[in-house]
Amino acid sequence: MIIRKRLTAGVCVLLATLAAGLGTAVPASADEPTAAAPPKVELVLDVSGSMRTRDIDGESRISAAKQAFNDVLDAVPEEVELGIRTLGADYPGDDRKVGCKDTKQLYPVGPLDRTEAKTAVATLAPTGWTPIGPALLGAADDLEGGDATRRIVLITDGEDTCGPLDPCEVAREIAARGTHLVVDTLGLVPNAKIRQQLTCIAEATGGTYTAVQHTEELSGRVTQLVDRAAEPVVTPVATEGAGSCSAAPVLKAGLYTDRQEIGKHRWYRVDVLPGQELRASVSVGADRAVNNDYGVLLRAVTTHGREIVRGSESGTGRTDAVSTGLRYPKGEQDDADVSDEDLKPAAESVCLDLGNSFSAPASVKTTPGMPVELTIDLVKSPDEAADTAAFGLGRGWWLLGVMVLAGLIAGLLFGWISRWRVAVWRTN
Repeated sequence: MIIRKRLTAGVCVLLATLAAGLGTAVPASADEPTAAAPPKVELVLDVSGSMRTRDIDGESRISAAKQAFNDVLDAVPEEVELGIRTLGADYPGDDRKVGCKDTKQLYPVGPLDRTEAKTAVATLAPTGWTPIGPALLGAADDLEGGDATRRIVLITDGEDTCGPLDPCEVAREIAARGTHLVVDTLGLVPNAKIRQQLTCIAEATGGTYTAVQHTEELSGRVTQLVDRAAEPVVTPVATEGAGSCSAAPVLKAGLYTDRQEIGKHRWYRVDVLPGQELRASVSVGADRAVNNDYGVLLRAVTTHGREIVRGSESGTGRTDAVSTGLRYPKGEQDDADVSDEDLKPAAESVCLDLGNSFSAPASVKTTPGMPVELTIDLVKSPDEAADTAAFGLGRGWWLLGVMVLAGLIAGLLFGWISRWRVAVWRTN
């Protein structure tokens, strides 16, 4: 056996030497780039008895979930390996001990066969208990192994009914494994206790919680989370906005997190060079029970207090995050404006003012502030005049001037036509 191995090795060395001499040597496999492991996602669906309730767009919760799953399965990126796990789908009885073990993998994590996955989802019917904790542990085991990005997306309409195994403690246990497994939660019922439990699960693993009450919202959010698994992970940088523009921290392009108290303003600054366009967007999360009808405002302001452009968005209590954004293009600088002593063009310091119109009952704590996610991007300013931003319409003055001019011309034309008609009438 040893002689045979040595003979084989000798033949391999001889062939390699000949290949090298002919200039046809194949590069060593160690030098070849290794393909990144495909990201893995497991959708965990609550199929407990309460999913029969018909309160989502006139349909039952399970029907809305099935429709959303079909939309999601159609849109899963090719590189994502996806699986499906259920909880409360099989045991209809009253034995708590048996009901709290009712979780199974419906479709294994791997390359997706869309037809097979849809067929499996179509067979589901609301049945039993709500063992969220055991389902999370099962999903974590389903995703074990490898260095790929891993994500669990939990869709449920209620609290866990299988204590004392607390789902929040389960999420902390999963996070403590150090596997960078993220759990995102979606609640189909805007209930304070459900919100608290699902938020705790998400925060323990670095995930997100979202309340959804419409099929389209559910489909869009799950699709977004699955797509996010295929994207490079960006870790937000913690920052702390100031109470005024002069004291605001200077931010570069990137993703930032902060906290904002209800009804308070947060200020940040960005240096924009000539020929650049500032693009800023912000999301404020309503992570507590707030009153309906609120809004978020993001303004770009000069250091002297003049407003340049603004973006705003409002909410009515049907979502847990409100987002808005703005664009500010700064034109190219003429060569005459650049001195010989300083060839570098001067940057304009733009202040970003983040405000909100949230309100809450007196029993709700205002500190710490609500979570803020701020995205800053600096790109090449648009060259084409057809781009609305190139006109600076968002700054107000151009738009006002165009409207005044259009009104003046329209008034003159109307007056001239009216006088002409009166003159013709008198003549006849």
